Amino acid sequence: MKYREVLPDGRVLGGPFYYIERGLGRKWKWLAVLFAFFGVTAGIMGIGTIAQIHGITSAVQRFFDPGFNPSDVATGLQLFGTTYSVPVVVAGLVVTMCVGLVVIGGIKRISAVSTVVVPFMAVFYVAICAFILLGNLSKVTAAVELVVRAAFNPAAFTGGVVGSLFIAMQKGVARGIFSNEAGLGSAPIAAAAARTNEPTRQGLVCMTGTFIDTIVVCTMTGLAIVVTGAWEPSLKLEGVDITIEAFNRGLAFLPHARSIAPCFLMVAITFFAFTTILGWDYYSERCLEYLVGVKRQWAVKLYRLLYVLVVFAGPYLTVSVVWGIADVFNGLMAFPNLVALILLSPVVARTTRDYFRRASSSR
Repeated sequence: MKYREVLPDGRVLGGPFYYIERGLGRKWKWLAVLFAFFGVTAGIMGIGTIAQIHGITSAVQRFFDPGFNPSDVATGLQLFGTTYSVPVVVAGLVVTMCVGLVVIGGIKRISAVSTVVVPFMAVFYVAICAFILLGNLSKVTAAVELVVRAAFNPAAFTGGVVGSLFIAMQKGVARGIFSNEAGLGSAPIAAAAARTNEPTRQGLVCMTGTFIDTIVVCTMTGLAIVVTGAWEPSLKLEGVDITIEAFNRGLAFLPHARSIAPCFLMVAITFFAFTTILGWDYYSERCLEYLVGVKRQWAVKLYRLLYVLVVFAGPYLTVSVVWGIADVFNGLMAFPNLVALILLSPVVARTTRDYFRRASSSR
């Protein structure tokens, strides 16, 4: 907010590349360029595309074809030398088409519908998690204890290897960044366009997002998984399948629970992930414009086409590869931003003190 730029056409540009260059000075421009480059790669190869479309298609398969066996050629489709579930292929094509219509075709109606639906889905999701936890209230204390003990001795619970504590820490940090993007540098790109002239106020608003997303939603999800036993390694579940199993068990008393939980999560994840795909296209396009200049829109159009193609390829990667790619590019993007945050922390402190001093004097 403090170092953003307003173009003659009214567009507002901001983000780490601007506060690095303008806040730290021109001699730090190389760090701003480095962030912008990694922002483009993270958007197209990390958190923005592959992981999101993979989450959608996994949820779709769990609902429409839960018993799919990759070795059964007769019930699947052969692509790239591997057999895939028909719902996965269809869902991948549909989502890719919708992303293309918004990103390339400029049809904003699809995006508008998603942004309206997502808040309601989030509230409904939290309500279901709360319902499961209330139904297993006597197990919550033991679940918290299990989480804490497993965090410091994961080998005892998951059969891990030496150094598993550090592996658990790495996974925790990686998933935390994936959840709220705090420190990654993506949120400031969107926050710079906010209609306010108070940087501190906008910073406080962004902080509430991190709290709700990770401290509330993710904690409730994790506890629901633990109290229902869906985390057990013997189940051999990965990704969204773990949460679906937790919902299946937590809502088992309802008629057709085995259909309700996968259906709800499929719809919720689809909207959550779809809006994330669109949001990261915006982030990475701003990074690209910083690198090549705002007038070279041909580069942006080419990037949009490549972005859609990566979304199309996302469903056909394994879970471990998806998370591995996302973690690598997230880490590369976060490094230059974290350096800038540390160096600019005195500016943050001064701006914050000034805001609260003015706020208190106006009362």
